[in-house]
Amino acid sequence: MILAGAALLAPALPATAGRPERVVSVNLCTDQLAMLLAGEGQLISVSFLAADPRSSAMAEAARAYPLNRGRAEEIYLMRPDLVIASRFTGGATLDMLRRLGIPVAVFDPAVTLADVGDRLRQMGAVLGRTERAAQAVAEYEARLGALQAEVAQRPRAALYFANGYTLGDRTLAGQILLAAGFDNLATEAGYSHGGTLPLEVLALAAPDALITGRPYPGGSRAEEILEHPVVRALRAGRLRGSVADSDWICGTPFVLGAVERLIRAREAGPEARP
Repeated sequence: MILAGAALLAPALPATAGRPERVVSVNLCTDQLAMLLAGEGQLISVSFLAADPRSSAMAEAARAYPLNRGRAEEIYLMRPDLVIASRFTGGATLDMLRRLGIPVAVFDPAVTLADVGDRLRQMGAVLGRTERAAQAVAEYEARLGALQAEVAQRPRAALYFANGYTLGDRTLAGQILLAAGFDNLATEAGYSHGGTLPLEVLALAAPDALITGRPYPGGSRAEEILEHPVVRALRAGRLRGSVADSDWICGTPFVLGAVERLIRAREAGPEARP
């Protein structure tokens, strides 16, 4: 077994004491939080997804780090004294790392804008960078507060993605939409979290704004619905825009960029694109 061989080749790892000095992140969202807060030389690897600009808001920064694919064998040989993961990271991998004596910190995904500050504080605690985290939280909350101005009239917006998927107010994307001064059609239609919104429901609701995802290169049947005549008709003469996955997959301060772009689209009026 590969991992058994790795265990024989690599010396036993010392127990972590105090601030970790060799940290590996294996999740796209923890990658970005760690890159924002880690001290010089503290973070030694991030996941390969962190370098993909379609999903990562810090793709350029991530290319300065060795990339990993979240496999226990490769992580063990990096000799980390801490591995940072998500609640959705493979349980078998994390269990194996723990059995090998490597501490693992697990983060829940952010589902509200308030969660972003909580995740920054959590990352600051596990990295021993609480002062840096407090500074980042203060900057984030000040900027968010400045963006969340009262809106006299809130347009009704629909988030509409591949396969007709939509997101309600109890999601990070829905929270971003609310912060930008829109009401969410998905919540009005009974989708508090996420789900497939039938094209007929979208058409009959006649939202004031249609926010879609940016297509990935190449063809995709899942994305064909975004070019349906009904969707094209809804785009015409309405507020419209598109957002990249990197805007709101992860609960980091970069979500505020998505808020700002949607505010600009709302203020610019019909036919505007953020």
